[in-house]
Order: sequence, then C-alpha cells, then structure tokens
Amino acid sequence: MSAHELRRWYWRKDELAAFARALGVSAAGAKAEIVERVCAVLDGVAVPEAAPARRTTGTQLRGPLSEATLIPPGQRCSQVLRAWFTAQVGDGFGFDRPMREMIAAADGTTTLGDALRVWHATRDRPPEEIGEQFELNRFTRRWYAAHPGGSRAELARAWADYRDTPVEERGPA
Repeated sequence: MSAHELRRWYWRKDELAAFARALGVSAAGAKAEIVERVCAVLDGVAVPEAAPARRTTGTQLRGPLSEATLIPPGQRCSQVLRAWFTAQVGDGFGFDRPMREMIAAADGTTTLGDALRVWHATRDRPPEEIGEQFELNRFTRRWYAAHPGGSRAELARAWADYRDTPVEERGPA
C-alpha cells in the first residue's frame, strides 16, 4: 500500500496504531501524527519522531470543592471536576474548549468560581467548528442537521457508507 492509498480512506486510531506497530514505528500520539509516521514508512522517507508525552505534575483536586477552591497548575479535566461542575450547572455540563483552555491555563490563582463564570459567559455562543481530526463528530453534527428526525441506526449506516467511500468521492464530513 502507498501513502497516497492510505490517505484515501478513513482509519480509526486503533487501526492506524496496529498498522504502525506492524511496520515497526511508534503508535503513540495523535491520530494525525501516526498517519504521518505510517505514510513516511510507506513512502520510504525518514520517519518523524513521536512527540514526547506530556507529564502532568502537581496535585490534582479532590473533594470537597467550592467556588473558592484554587485550580492548581497542571490540573486535568477530571471526573472530580466534572462531578462538581455538573452539580453546579446540571447535566448539560461538558468540558468544551473554553473550559478546557481555562483549566489548562490555571496557574494556582484561578478559582472554580472563575471557571464557573466562564462556563456561564460562554453558553450563548454558536457551536464551534469541529476539528478535522474528529471526522466522526463532524459527520454526526452535519448528518443530524440534514436529518433532524434521524435515528442512531440510520446515522450508523450513513457513517459506514461514508467511511467506506474514498476521500475523493465523498462530500464534507
């Protein structure tokens, strides 16, 4: 298989990782990084180095939490935080981009109350464009917009058809 042929098709990350391992290259990192390494081997060119894994340092928050709780540097968007935010704002809570960025940028002076205010301040924004690395999510959003009454089973069939079509023959994800 050539790199060109590989890029014509949709691959799940686990499929790419298995292919990378079979070729003797690192299966670590983001899906796009794995594609680049596999394509390099298939093209017979130098394989890009895998990016070093980021290590989170420092203490992670544990309960009990309050609006006055300081967010330490290196805090992850953990299940502990998810449970606290869900208790504050309801089941619609999710770590969307503004929330992930706020938590990632925390330097030990930001509080959970500050993060809660960011959550409320960003609710009226239109949905953001989904990154191209999240092709299934992009497809799902567009499919439901075009088929408002569609079922999960219909979506699954449409996704299977889309995935089994070469890149140059399909529409946007």
